Amino acid sequence: MNRYETVFILTPVLSEQQVEEAVNKFLEEIKSCGGTISHTENWGLKKLAYSIDLKKNGFYHLVEFDAPGETVHKLELAFKRDERILRYMTLKMDKHAQDWAQERKVRISKVK
Repeated sequence: MNRYETVFILTPVLSEQQVEEAVNKFLEEIKSCGGTISHTENWGLKKLAYSIDLKKNGFYHLVEFDAPGETVHKLELAFKRDERILRYMTLKMDKHAQDWAQERKVRISKVK
C-alpha cells in the first residue's frame, strides 16, 4: 500500500451540510476500495487563483490516505463524475513528503 495525498475543491454554492456530505462520500469511496484515512483537513472557503466555471471561491479539503494503486483511479473517476468538484489533485507521497506532512501536523496542533 502506498500513501497518497489528495486536495480537492468543492463549488462555493454548497451549504455546510452539503460540503460535509460530499467530503464523506469521497472518504467512503477510499475506504470501500481498501484504503485507510490517516488525516483530513478542512481548509474552508478560499479564493481561487483563477476563475473556474465563473466561480472565484471554493471549499478546499485535504485527505491523506494509505491505499492500493487502483484506489486512486476509482477516486479520481468519482471526482470527475461529481459536479460539485471544481478541481482535484492526487499525489503519491515519498518519504520526504511524509516527513514534511508530519511536521505540518505538529505545527498545526501547536497553534490550536
